[in-house]
Amino acid sequence: MKTIDSIPTGKIERVSKLLKTGAKVGGNYLKYYGEKLIHPELTKDKLHESNAEDIYDGLKNLKGSALKVAQMLSMEKNLLPQSYVEKFSLSQFSVPPLSAPLVRKTFKQYFKKYPEEIFDTFSEDSINAASIGQVHQATKDGKMLAVKIQYPGVRESISTDIALVKPIAVRMFNLKGTSDEYFQEVEDKLREETDYELELAHSEQVRLECSHIPHLHFPKYYPELSCEKIITMDWMQGIHLSEYTAQPTIPSDNNKIGQTLWDFYMHQIHHLRKVHADPHPGNFLIDKDRNLIAIDFGCMKSIPEDFYVPYFDLLSDENLNNKKIFMERMYQLEILKPTDTPKETAYFSALFHQLLSIFVQPFSNETFDFSQAGFFEEIAALTEKFSNDKELRKMNGNRGSRHFIYINRTFFGLYSLMFDLKCTINVNSYQSLK
Repeated sequence: MKTIDSIPTGKIERVSKLLKTGAKVGGNYLKYYGEKLIHPELTKDKLHESNAEDIYDGLKNLKGSALKVAQMLSMEKNLLPQSYVEKFSLSQFSVPPLSAPLVRKTFKQYFKKYPEEIFDTFSEDSINAASIGQVHQATKDGKMLAVKIQYPGVRESISTDIALVKPIAVRMFNLKGTSDEYFQEVEDKLREETDYELELAHSEQVRLECSHIPHLHFPKYYPELSCEKIITMDWMQGIHLSEYTAQPTIPSDNNKIGQTLWDFYMHQIHHLRKVHADPHPGNFLIDKDRNLIAIDFGCMKSIPEDFYVPYFDLLSDENLNNKKIFMERMYQLEILKPTDTPKETAYFSALFHQLLSIFVQPFSNETFDFSQAGFFEEIAALTEKFSNDKELRKMNGNRGSRHFIYINRTFFGLYSLMFDLKCTINVNSYQSLK
């Protein structure tokens, strides 16, 4: 794979790259509509493939926040055509890496030494490259290590990227009035993800507090070989979760892995009140004994009590179908506002009741089978319904607490991984894991 010698970090450079990408997408549309005149039966499949490729090619060289957005979108399988999902999913662990000279320069800047002076061996070629950093293999004192190196300028370009995305998002989601707290939440999380010293602390904390969960493994981290732009940890043997689910699997193995994944997330949410909010396949490995290995804790979300209580109260069918409790929770979660018109109150309360009625299904019984297509078809159908709802577009889409952004991302990412595993799990087994 071709390597990268530099990454645009300035606003003008990044805007210029995005404008070039936009021009390519515009050209794709012109070509599509020209062909459509000659072949009326033509579908948009080819258009989606061309756009997905051009957009991804533009973002992969920008890296950082811009590529992180693509990674997040790849998890939203019901919002995008399949060609976008497939192309954007490459941002999870397969993008053009930094060149060897740039890697060596990063080490020299932060350790005052080159990698070959620190480790016994160090692979110049990266093993995996994602949106914020890339991983190299190394050895020291007989141990095989993974060394994650952050791309230069990623942290410095976050504000620029958010400023570029904001007007598009405001228009797409009809965010009237103040929406600054949503964008601040995303910006804060991206800044945390680029603070490798914070990630190191998070990683050790999660490892210590979750290592008792059966069939769940973590690497050991090495603070003395880490800094704000580099993290060193044990090299863990296994294949990415997406690689595992792409091959023929045994249902009992899938159930074992799925149960471990579910228990891991429920334990974090309900016992620790802090959760790994980036559940995509590139952050998990499966070893030969079908143990789950969690390897990345850059994005952690604390769950405040005043959000946790009303949010998880609605996982109960009894509370969800109690109109008084349901409406109280809608106001506490900032989905409904005192300034809403009667029409807005009726519309959004009905919308979220319908959404939650599907969302809570895994919690309604002792066991849940994530292989059932009907559950995800309901989610997809509801997503399509509301994306085409002209009435919704006229209303203020600025709804819900800022905490929804990463908690909902966590759940839908988790559900997606569970569906990929086609597993059946015991919903409440995490309760015995305190």
